[in-house]
Amino acid sequence: MRARLALLVAAVSVLTLIAFLVPLALLVRTVAADRATVRATADAQSLITVVGTADTATIRLTVEQLATESERPVSVFLPDGTVLGAPAPRTAAVALAERGQSLTAESGRGREVVIAVQGRPDGTGVIRTVVPPAELTAGVTRSWLALALLGVLLVLIGLAVADRLARTLVRPIGELSAVSHRLANAELDARVTPAGPPELREVAGALNHLAGRIQVLLVQEREEVADLSHRLRTPLTALRLEAESLRDPQDATRVTAAVDGLERAVTGLIRQARWRVPTAGAASADAVAVVAERVAFWSVLAEDTGRAVTLDLAPGPLPVGVPADELAAAVDALLGNVFAHTPDGTAFAVRLAAEAGRAALTVVDEGPGMPAGTIDRGASTVGSTGLGLDIARRAAQASGGRLTLHAAPCGGAEVRLELGPPRS
Repeated sequence: MRARLALLVAAVSVLTLIAFLVPLALLVRTVAADRATVRATADAQSLITVVGTADTATIRLTVEQLATESERPVSVFLPDGTVLGAPAPRTAAVALAERGQSLTAESGRGREVVIAVQGRPDGTGVIRTVVPPAELTAGVTRSWLALALLGVLLVLIGLAVADRLARTLVRPIGELSAVSHRLANAELDARVTPAGPPELREVAGALNHLAGRIQVLLVQEREEVADLSHRLRTPLTALRLEAESLRDPQDATRVTAAVDGLERAVTGLIRQARWRVPTAGAASADAVAVVAERVAFWSVLAEDTGRAVTLDLAPGPLPVGVPADELAAAVDALLGNVFAHTPDGTAFAVRLAAEAGRAALTVVDEGPGMPAGTIDRGASTVGSTGLGLDIARRAAQASGGRLTLHAAPCGGAEVRLELGPPRS
């Protein structure tokens, strides 16, 4: 914007100066030529008395003296055809002057000034002098240079003023852009100080109002999520009591452990929704430990449903740029899909490997397979909520990885979750 404003001011300044300086330059040249013509005419008129009354010798001496002083050719044409002073042809201007008409005419050698001298007893004499081009344009070049320098100086001053004014516009716009980028990066406490013209101050106020409104809406949304999650505590409590009333101690222990895990997840959801603050340092988790713990949890259910589980873990630790609870939720979502969308007895395999500085988690089942396509939050073609794979996708993207779906060689579904390393 600064460059465009400067270009606009420069264009306007140049056009204005051209419209002003070009006529002025032509006027300077005309004034210089007229001034030289006036001087030559005055010098020639000083000979009128001598030419009209003196003898030939006196006229010749006076003409030669004037030519020496004025440094321009001076000629006198007497009625008898004698030419005194500088030799010169009888031009058309001289012929007109012999008829009693004084005039100024342009010629190839400069500006010709002829003056008719009447009153001689033998007829009309003519005084002729020529103003050379150098005298007609004397001082014009210097004046033009001064005008050009003045024009350049005015353009530079205009550019400096335009740049200063442009900065008063660009600086508030830059601050607006910076604050908008901060808001886009979830820095909702970012605010802009209104500055600049009234229109920009109004935009700044609207942006601050928008940021405040977004904060209010997010707080309301988090409170609603927290309230909804808190409501789950009542059925969890009832489920815990039912688990404790089981006669088989092993079943009671297993169900109680599952209830504890669910309660921890709900508590974490409440904490994350209500008191979400930036973590001090980069998020990190050991993928080997998290995957092993979650596969061990699901293995109990797999044993009850007759599913064969194959686990292949890379040597640990294998740090990834995802918090442990989010990684656990992603693994639960992938394994939960296997149990939800394949019949009992379907075998599945979990493999965690280190590939090119990343952790690659692959879950392959021998079920009917999964429709290919994009992973859209809330969209599902098999009657589920559609949030499971989206949870895993967001965990992958948070670490700089990705989630892909393929058809497994055995005919089932293959879900590959790539996780990047912790950010420094």
